[in-house]
This record gives sequence, C-alpha cells and structure tokens, in this order.
Amino acid sequence: MPAALPLALTMGEPAGIAGEIALKAWLRRGEGGVVPFFLLDDPDRLAALARQLGFDVPVAAITGPEQATGLFGSVLPVLPVTLAAPVVPGRPDPANAPAVIRAIDRAVELVRAGRAGAVVTNPIQKQTLYQAGFVHAGHTDYLAHLAGGVDVVMMLACPQLRVVPVTVHVPLASVPALLTTELIVSAGRITAAALRRDFGLERPRLAVAGLNPHAGEGGTIGREDMEIVAPAIAALREDGIEVFGPLSADTLFHEEARRSYDAALCMYHDQALIPIKTLDFHGGVNVTLGLPFIRTSPDHGTALDLAGTGKANESSLLAALRMAGEMAARNARSHNG
Repeated sequence: MPAALPLALTMGEPAGIAGEIALKAWLRRGEGGVVPFFLLDDPDRLAALARQLGFDVPVAAITGPEQATGLFGSVLPVLPVTLAAPVVPGRPDPANAPAVIRAIDRAVELVRAGRAGAVVTNPIQKQTLYQAGFVHAGHTDYLAHLAGGVDVVMMLACPQLRVVPVTVHVPLASVPALLTTELIVSAGRITAAALRRDFGLERPRLAVAGLNPHAGEGGTIGREDMEIVAPAIAALREDGIEVFGPLSADTLFHEEARRSYDAALCMYHDQALIPIKTLDFHGGVNVTLGLPFIRTSPDHGTALDLAGTGKANESSLLAALRMAGEMAARNARSHNG
C-alpha cells in the first residue's frame, strides 16, 4: 500500500508564533496521529529560530513534497519560500506579505495536483496583508477564491464539539439582516456533505441554534426563528438530512445535549466559538468545508506578543495536523475502493 501523502503546512505570519509552533509540532512527531508534513517557509530563518529558542530541530530544504515523508523522521522538511525582509518577532512587515500568500498558493497547488494530502494553514496577520493589497476577508475567503469561488463554511471542531457559524465576521447588529433561510440551508447542506465525506458519518445529525433567546419563544422574543430559521430546517429535512431545531442556544452545549448531534449550526460567530473555546481552548481546529481539497488550521491567531519567547502553545496546530491527516486518509480510502 503506498505511503500517505505528506501534509503541506503554510508559513503563516512569519513575525508571529507560526514558526515556533511548527518546530514544536515536529518535536512531537512521535506522538499518535502526527503524519509527515512539510513547511512552505524560509529554511534559513526556521533554522535560526530553532537555534534562538534552543530547539534541537534540524531543518532541511527540499525540492518537492515527495522528499518529505522519507526525511520527516530525522529532519523538518521545508519547501523554500523566499522572504523579502528580515523577520522581527512581533513586528509584521508588509514586505513579507507576498511570501505569505505564495506559501498558501503553492500549498493549494500541490494538494490539488495530488502531491500533498491536505493544506494546513498557520495563522496570518490580515491587517498586514491588507496593507500589501490583499483584498480577501481572510484565509477562508481566499481559499474559496483559489478553488474557483465555491461556497464554503467554517467549522470549528474538537473531540467534544463541532460548530458551524452561519454568519461569521460581521457586527452583531448586522446579523438579523444578513441571516436568510437560503444561507442557513446552504451551510447545512455543505456541513452534512462534509460530515459524510470527510468525517465518515453515514447519517450526520445537525442541531440548529435559534438566533434569539429561547429560540424566539414562539415569536414573543423576535420572529426570525419562526420566519427564517424554521423554514431552513424544513428545507434541509426535505433533502433527507437529519436536522432539528431551532433550539435555545443556552441549553445546546452541555454534555448531555452534545451527545444528540454531530454538529451544531449557529447563527453568529460568538454563539459558535464561545462554547468550543470554553470546552477546548488549545485543541480546537478550524476546518473549511466545501472546498475540493482538505484545509485545517489552528483555532487561534498570530499571538504577536508571544513571538520569539518560546512560550507559544502548539496544541491547536497538532490537532489541526492530526485532523487533516485523518481526513486525508479517509478520502484516500474512499477513492481507492
């Protein structure tokens, strides 16, 4: 049986903690579920960072992903991406933004060409990318653009919970106007399909949170749950998806309730992210559903205040690598028979 393809791990913001957590993840390569990966980064700067932090991580430049698996046990394989300016921890430089984007582009290209198993993205500093002319809202929108403008949703996942925010990075005051039946239906369809394909759930169960307290309480605390959310649930049921709600969000995330569903559709950002970050702050994984390739990411930012200190926590990156490896293996098995 052929060896599994290595995972493509992107550079992320070089002035943040991405390099450090990648080095730490390699040091924990012997732990269960960590499959070979390679970085798209500057090998010289990673080797210097390892020396600065006192990490025993030998770094080797590679010319292609095919070399990564054989080298991974003894060195950290790095597919070179040249940075335009020296990296100062905690101080992002817009001059390096093109390299950050090139790393993402190349990772996607390699996965789509069947040379890598999945894209795992380190955190980016969006403000710095904007200063360099980046026009996308973030990783998720950019990856959807690279895939041809497909519809995608963001899932946050940990062993105890999976959540999908239907609206994401928008002001809370804008959510009622942006929330539509069609948007909820689209998110539900993409989520159900991904749970079947990527997570191996033959008949996924979706719980749908209401927008308002007590899911509107029959229209006495807002009518959106009756007029927008409930019709979406009916449409998803017509598709044959096992879905229930709208449910009061304040009783949706305790242990007993979580056993009744495989993923929860939430109406806005914090409704989804507060419970998962409370349950597993360091182990949450960001997964983009709906792409024609696998993408996971740590569920945290660049942590510029920790850059260069050696104190960054690599747990979320490890979880993202493990999840990407599991998803890639499952997809490979399904394609092979």
